Amino acid sequence: MARRSPPLVKRKFHHKHVLGLLLLLLPAFVVAVFCHGQKISYVLRPIWDTPPRPFTRIRHYHAQGLPMDHLCRLHGWSLRSSPRRVFDAILFSNELDILEIRYRELLPYVHKFVILESNVTFTGIAKPLYFVDNLDRFEFASSKIVRGAFSGNSGGTLGRDPFELEAKQRVALSALLRRSGIAPGDVVIMADADEIPSAETVKLLRWCDGVPPVMHLELRHYMYSFEFPVDYSSWRATAHLYNQGTGYRHSRQADLMLADAGWHCSFCFRTIEEFVFKMTAYSHADRVRRSSFLDRRRIQHIICRGEDLFDMLPEEYSFRELIKKMGSIPKSASAVHLPSFLLENADRFTFLLPGGCSRLK
Repeated sequence: MARRSPPLVKRKFHHKHVLGLLLLLLPAFVVAVFCHGQKISYVLRPIWDTPPRPFTRIRHYHAQGLPMDHLCRLHGWSLRSSPRRVFDAILFSNELDILEIRYRELLPYVHKFVILESNVTFTGIAKPLYFVDNLDRFEFASSKIVRGAFSGNSGGTLGRDPFELEAKQRVALSALLRRSGIAPGDVVIMADADEIPSAETVKLLRWCDGVPPVMHLELRHYMYSFEFPVDYSSWRATAHLYNQGTGYRHSRQADLMLADAGWHCSFCFRTIEEFVFKMTAYSHADRVRRSSFLDRRRIQHIICRGEDLFDMLPEEYSFRELIKKMGSIPKSASAVHLPSFLLENADRFTFLLPGGCSRLK
């Protein structure tokens, strides 16, 4: 006997339930995407995105006391009869403490420090010239500093694409670099202020023949201080043998990368106000999705726990890496192999060392 279909009224009743459920879920889905769209997107990133091609890492050798000819040979290079000149080129915003540590680390090995500062942020907000206002602090390097100013009209730049303003400042830095006295064959390091090459790295660039004309510098990435080591994912800093076509960039330019070449300390500020300024000033200021993100006590809590200021998930291309990096950054008790000036002046920079996370006065 043929099985009879259920009455039509029951089928209609079932469809109404499904429709009602969808009507309930749709607003919840819209709210979830609005509030947590980045998280949803990043959780699914291994499905919709592919990783960039991997770098070829150049092995980095160093031990205290080894002569330069031996170190050059270990890298497959040869010793020069005289050192190259090294130019250090950066854009500067407000990272005064990190900048001092950078300049102290590199002072004996850099010919010129080329620094460009703007009177507007990447987001178009008017800002003081922090470096100019603190020149006395950098008197120790004054003979080597070539500084320039990028003048922006905050009224005409506010609300524009921050990456457009950033690109304009990088063009201006290229022009400043050309005026600094650099010549073909000199080394130029291109990095953000908080991307610090080690002295050992710069000595290799000065003394070794055979270094690649362009290579990236792999930096140990830290967040908030040297108490929170993230990984070795920082690669944007580069070293170039300068030629007439060399321009300042902060993007991928080669497939070669020198391993363990220094430190990248992100959001490594002394005061909460500096955190707030950076969060609203840099190219990714759109990550401040709610005004509560700028709450001072919230920021302090996050700094001491090693959590994310913007409530974001890691930008990873595999589920394994995503899961491994979710949650707080584990604290480290190690202050080994950090910039020497930092440790020589530990009493001034306790906020950058293990155990010094408190910023609220």
